[in-house]
Amino acid sequence: MADFEWYRSFCAIYRFNSVSEAAKARMMTQPAMSQHLAALEAEVGEPLFTRTTRSMVPTERGKELYSQLAPLIESLEETTMRFQSAATPSPTMIKIGAAHEFFAEKILPQLHALDICTLSQLGTADQLLEWLKGDALDLIVTSQRVHSAGIEYVKLMEEEFVLVAPSQLQVPPLTDAKQKEEWLSAQSWISYGLELPIIRRIWREHFKKRPLLRPVHIIPNLHMILRAVEQGAGLSVVPTYLIGSSVTEGRSQLIFEELKVSNEIFMAYQTKHKHLPSLHTMMTRLRENI
Repeated sequence: MADFEWYRSFCAIYRFNSVSEAAKARMMTQPAMSQHLAALEAEVGEPLFTRTTRSMVPTERGKELYSQLAPLIESLEETTMRFQSAATPSPTMIKIGAAHEFFAEKILPQLHALDICTLSQLGTADQLLEWLKGDALDLIVTSQRVHSAGIEYVKLMEEEFVLVAPSQLQVPPLTDAKQKEEWLSAQSWISYGLELPIIRRIWREHFKKRPLLRPVHIIPNLHMILRAVEQGAGLSVVPTYLIGSSVTEGRSQLIFEELKVSNEIFMAYQTKHKHLPSLHTMMTRLRENI
């Protein structure tokens, strides 16, 4: 008779496409994980994976078995986690990470309504992913979906980026795309980085070319970029959630509003933690309020 732990190990290998990564996720040794798989394959009577030098590729029998087992195991693990959470009287804490600007504008205003304690870390997308993989964080909000074993992503929202300029700048009423591109190229620009993030996307999507710009200022903080725009330092591209009062109060202005781009924002977590009640609660709160 098959052991329940064999099934859990099989599902972990299926999700990670790797015995070693599955072993890490289940906090087992790699030989023990391999033994579970070998025992289950002997019970089934045929291979469940094709072994390659880089990954474990499920066979048709493996795919069929996973489709039957995964919902049952996930349901059981989720129920177990709920029981464990209910039996724990201490406040639940979740470690969450995000970019400085997104945290300040979208997450910070929600903290007062949470029934979860939080430990927050702020950083770039690369830093957040490394902290997540190293268990320094339980949940990150990121604009980059980087394939990494053991990490799952769930779309949270779409953010929209627009062109913003100093309120005193005289913008000509141009309608031709080539004229707009020429006029914009002649302006002073403020960028988040030397590689012109987002600015480059606007040029490619709307002008079908790379921007030939040399920004006058590089400021790796969107709040500070907006401040610099308000003070007349140049044009830039910022998300719409950041600019409400700046535009309505006349400190800056939106220009060529059709020249905008969208960017997906994701929540990411380690697969091994996907059934934690605190993780589900935090993700639900973010979905409901952002």
